[in-house]
Amino acid sequence: MTTKAYGAHAADQPIVAIGIERRAPGPRDVQIEIAYCGICHSDLHTVRSEWAGTRYPCVPGHEIVGQVSAVGAEVSGFKVGDTVGVGCMVGSCQHCAACDEGLEQYCEKGFIGTYNGPTADAPGHTLGGYSQRIVVDEGFVLRIRHAQDQLPAVAPLLCAGITTYSPLRHWNVGPGSKVGIVGIGGLGHMGVKLAHAMGAHVVAFTTSENKRQDARDLGADEVVVSRNPAEMKAHAGSFDFILNTVAASHSLDAFTSLLKRDGTLVLVGVPEHPHPTPNIGNLIFKRRAIAGSLIGGIAETQEMLDFCAEKGIVSDIEMVRADAIDAAYERMLKGDVKYRFVIDCATI
Repeated sequence: MTTKAYGAHAADQPIVAIGIERRAPGPRDVQIEIAYCGICHSDLHTVRSEWAGTRYPCVPGHEIVGQVSAVGAEVSGFKVGDTVGVGCMVGSCQHCAACDEGLEQYCEKGFIGTYNGPTADAPGHTLGGYSQRIVVDEGFVLRIRHAQDQLPAVAPLLCAGITTYSPLRHWNVGPGSKVGIVGIGGLGHMGVKLAHAMGAHVVAFTTSENKRQDARDLGADEVVVSRNPAEMKAHAGSFDFILNTVAASHSLDAFTSLLKRDGTLVLVGVPEHPHPTPNIGNLIFKRRAIAGSLIGGIAETQEMLDFCAEKGIVSDIEMVRADAIDAAYERMLKGDVKYRFVIDCATI
């Protein structure tokens, strides 16, 4: 069926209104009328071909919230009228060791992205949530339990929320943990909220003096301006875990030196240019680790959504019309958003 959407026909062309085709729901499919879709930095990288392999037309969007409008005959977990979400994945092989463990994001054959992933549907690659409707296998659909008036701010949980929740859970952050969150943006502001809700002592790191109060308002117990050597030195060797959300190339040594023995610095941002090589002695002499983390599996994403619903956690957002996506991209590049743009898909 033809569905209205917003997408780009080439890397150097703007996001415009286009018509796309969605498949009729198969036996295991859930058809969703999209109400809100978050704007992620990955959308911009993909649509502008800053990452290799973009297929056009490109319809981004993997922070999707909406209502079920049809289900296939074999669907058991969802019914028409349910409020649901779709995140960064709409498929995986379902047979490898990672998928067997509920870690579809690490599928050994590669997960199928919500947009720009391979599919048998026309045009041969997946088209994302900057659209009125999407059809997704029920195994990759998530239940939303937040109140209806919170739904716009729930959308970014499907990427920014799970990207920060997954490493916090994997490295057992909780009461008694001293946790650092580096960067107070779309990802970092969720990291502060989630670590605080998990009971950790949270220290936010920012390069901006003017974000100090913002970080406290989000739930940080302390705020460190990372450009201030004295403030950094005061925390040397004291962190159990630091989550680094910054996607720009920078020296990691300033943060590894803040870790306790056996502490871990986890990276979730991919820089355009590699980080400088870290000081290996800094790691060896305290058995410190630098690690990475990628979103979460479907079960963990559902766990995150339920945790956020229970704790009253949503993203801080600014709603935009579909015809203002390019303007939102330009503002996002300047850091001019607190902290995530969300498209009102009724404007499509």
